[in-house]
Amino acid sequence: MAAALASRESGARLTDRKFLPILKHMLNQSDALDKAFQALADPTRRHLVERLCRAPASVSELAQPLEMSLPAVVQHLQVLESSGLVKTEKVGRVRTCRVDPAAMRRVEQWIFQRRALWERRLDRLGAYLASQPDTPSRHKE
Repeated sequence: MAAALASRESGARLTDRKFLPILKHMLNQSDALDKAFQALADPTRRHLVERLCRAPASVSELAQPLEMSLPAVVQHLQVLESSGLVKTEKVGRVRTCRVDPAAMRRVEQWIFQRRALWERRLDRLGAYLASQPDTPSRHKE
């Protein structure tokens, strides 16, 4: 990070050759997260992921409790698969779906980092407010 700031001050740009691998990695991670959150934005897909977190299941098993056609469920599963959250495998005539734990960990890590950042900010705010002398309220009740 310090090297990037020093390079920025010296006129270097993030698009310089030495930064391209880092930039490409960051953009790929961002794209994967975007796809994951887009996939999870739909309640039906969240339901499918919750079900698959318990155990792998066939497409027909996943479709059974839902009030939609099998092709509609397949479309939802395709979105989840393209996001990387779900992997499918076809053996004979049965397509089995399972959650990809690595993809779920990436989403969890992103959320955890944001949560930790906001907890530190709120802790600093709490410490600041605690250090302030008590002042009488401006409003009389």
